[in-house]
Amino acid sequence: MQTVTKGTYLAAELRLPTNWLDYTILGIYFVVVLGIGFAARRSVKTSLDFFLSGRSLPAWITGLAFISANLAATEILGMAANSAQYGVYTVHWYWIGAIPAMVFLGLVMMPFYYSSKVRSVPEMLLLRFDKWAHLLSSALFAFAAILISGVNLYALAIVVEALLGWPQWVAIVVAGAFVLAYITLGGLSSAIYNEVLQFFVILAALIPIVVLGLKKVGGWDGLTDKLTAQHGADFTTAWGGTGIGSDNPLGANWLTIVLGLGFVLSFGYWTTNFAEVQRALSAKNLSAAQRTPLIAAYPKIFIVFLVMIPGLTAAALIPGFGTPKSGYQYNDAIPYLMEQLLPNGVLGIAVTGLLAAFMAGMAANVSSFNTVFTNDIWGRYVKRGREDGYYVRFGRLITVIGVVASVGTAFLASSFSNIMSYLQTLFSFFNVPMFVVFIIGMFWKRASVKSGFWGLLAGTVAAMVNYFWIYKQGIVDIPSDQGANFVSAIVGFVAGGVVMVAVSLFTAPKPAAELEGLVYGTRSAGMSEAPAEGDDAWYRRPALLGWGAVILAAACYIPFSF
Repeated sequence: MQTVTKGTYLAAELRLPTNWLDYTILGIYFVVVLGIGFAARRSVKTSLDFFLSGRSLPAWITGLAFISANLAATEILGMAANSAQYGVYTVHWYWIGAIPAMVFLGLVMMPFYYSSKVRSVPEMLLLRFDKWAHLLSSALFAFAAILISGVNLYALAIVVEALLGWPQWVAIVVAGAFVLAYITLGGLSSAIYNEVLQFFVILAALIPIVVLGLKKVGGWDGLTDKLTAQHGADFTTAWGGTGIGSDNPLGANWLTIVLGLGFVLSFGYWTTNFAEVQRALSAKNLSAAQRTPLIAAYPKIFIVFLVMIPGLTAAALIPGFGTPKSGYQYNDAIPYLMEQLLPNGVLGIAVTGLLAAFMAGMAANVSSFNTVFTNDIWGRYVKRGREDGYYVRFGRLITVIGVVASVGTAFLASSFSNIMSYLQTLFSFFNVPMFVVFIIGMFWKRASVKSGFWGLLAGTVAAMVNYFWIYKQGIVDIPSDQGANFVSAIVGFVAGGVVMVAVSLFTAPKPAAELEGLVYGTRSAGMSEAPAEGDDAWYRRPALLGWGAVILAAACYIPFSF
């Protein structure tokens, strides 16, 4: 089993030489963020406005917000850490671990989500199964959202403490207060418009790191030569050493990569994670909702280079990077390059980009948490039938509680040197079991009302048992945390599927009349919505956008496969 350095604290020597110019850039960003929140407040008149932007946003806005919500700083630091630890295998999280699932969400699942007029992913389970599946999925999602939001807060605190010298509690309070301010002011619209801004700020932060890092190591050829000499040829290939029974840095073979990451974890995350799906549900019509994840797929294909190359560069510059003898953890890759390479001004943009990314990730999870808790738990099982304004007020209150709870869960990330391992562990526990319930319920009419609850429960428990008992107790030797996550995802998926089938065979199915628009092959009135003016243009057709993204992602594998 791979040894992991305790804690996620960054190396003390990473303190950045920031000056007044860097802090000015940071201050301007925070002023703009709050300005967007105040501007969005004027559009919040109903609960639909607060939780889903009144379903009024164009596809390019929701598409950029979709990818920005995913591109949190945990993704940036975590995937750079992945690259320093595992090498070019990181491309799998993007080209096979994201693009096919994003396309599936846009082409297959969004018509069901959007036309049913649900306000959340768990609400779909209420329509397809029963209140017990709905209540369990709502509780699991709300819990997971707070855990993931806590990861963002904790990671932000340790980065700001190391880079700027701010005490952790100051970083947590400042970031939490700003996220809280603009979400409680403008609801989802504020979060989405800020995510569009944050997307470009993040790019402005990462591009100089990549360019200057490559220059320092002698370009791509110099980088691969150094890494090959240090780690072997497989470190710079996508599929080298992934044969069954072979040894490789990732500790996974091609089968667990394809099934565990490419299918189960990927589809589980992208198709059922409400922090993402919520952005598509806020689109102005069905066509825009379908195009939201498809538009997001194109930047997703290339973002891997902006997070992978810094990790590879850090590994090339410091032999043994991430091991105790090097003095750095894998999470230090991007902060190390910032400290080494960036001049003042550019440094301020990079720090702002990291803070923007943390805030985007936290805001995505907090805004999805307040929607699920308000609509799916409080509004349905505690206080039903109140006036609309009551739920807007409660949504703002639960946002405050969600931010406070995120602070409380932040310390749980401290046992992972690679924070992406922690996030993938959470996805295997919470997203994968929900995905198997969705996929069987959507494609099998015979799936009974009771099977949703028991399948979700069985999948969640099985994934946790595999990770905490079989892997952590060493009953089965799995070389790495990521490899264990792939296996846990497969175990959770299979267990949930088997239990659903078994329960369905002994309990009554839902009447066929109640399945219209909820099962593949059936249609509801909302699915027949005619495209808005301009949406029928050939370059906006969802099928073209979707298959184009799949082909482009497959082509990107070619130079890394031979």
